[in-house]
Amino acid sequence: MKITDSVLRSFRAARTYSANTEKINCVDYSPNGEHAISSSDDDSIVLYDIREGTPCNTLYSKKYGVGLIRYTHGDSHTVIYSSNKLDDTIRYLSLSDNKYIRYFPGHTARVIALSMSPTDESFISGSLDKTIRIWDLRSPNCQGLTNPLGKPVCSFDPDGLIFAAGVESQAIKLYDLRAYDKGPFACFETNFNRNCDWTGLRFSNDGKQILISTNGGMIRVMNAFSGSVMHTFSGYNNTKGISLEACFTPDSRFVMIGSEDGRVHVWSTESGMKVAVHDGKHPGPINTLQFNPRYLTFASACSKMTFWLPSISDL
Repeated sequence: MKITDSVLRSFRAARTYSANTEKINCVDYSPNGEHAISSSDDDSIVLYDIREGTPCNTLYSKKYGVGLIRYTHGDSHTVIYSSNKLDDTIRYLSLSDNKYIRYFPGHTARVIALSMSPTDESFISGSLDKTIRIWDLRSPNCQGLTNPLGKPVCSFDPDGLIFAAGVESQAIKLYDLRAYDKGPFACFETNFNRNCDWTGLRFSNDGKQILISTNGGMIRVMNAFSGSVMHTFSGYNNTKGISLEACFTPDSRFVMIGSEDGRVHVWSTESGMKVAVHDGKHPGPINTLQFNPRYLTFASACSKMTFWLPSISDL
């Protein structure tokens, strides 16, 4: 089914789960869209079966905590995740037997960005130590490091050849993965008309747009080639400066974000118009939100996880 304004307006909260006792930090879908995974401040990693629509396993990282989590490239059985308690090492975990495959030490402060290459075994991480590190799943050693001169959020492009770094909430720097040591090949400065920190960065699936998430009640879509501002979206509640994660739909035509009052807001990147507002009955702020890469469903999370489906009768 093609994703349209009317399809997005028809979405309803289909199932809500209370597998967590504290805030859910991150949600990610497996590359085939058949599984989802979440990380929480209660030190748990919860796995969901999307076809069955149910939680299927819970793992714990009591010693290290679990911050950001990502499925690895082309694999529904392994993940990487950052710590939020004991140290700043990134861990490579097998979900099948709950055993660590590898550790990636190096960062000296909390990891605030984690992006898996869509094409190979590479991934990048951004940290409050003001570095971006490049890694390969097959080696514990850092494959490369860049100092973008500020607190960085970062993300791969859909071809896995370029990564973007949002630096000090002021500029996007684009790096060629094969020549990152030469510095950025492009830099786009952009300022919001209110004081806020950038909390996330991601490319659209067609590679033509970059989405900036902030903690200031505004998100921005920029042209990935020219750096021009395409849209700035606001009008959702975030008065407490919470890091709310925004995302594109898989067709790159819409962006969506949760809010502190438990609603999901959706805009068209073509028209710039808001097309839907959904009340998910979340008891707290929707910290993280992800659209399934393969199936017509998305997930929103506060301390509870909600999966959304379109209501065919409304189309």
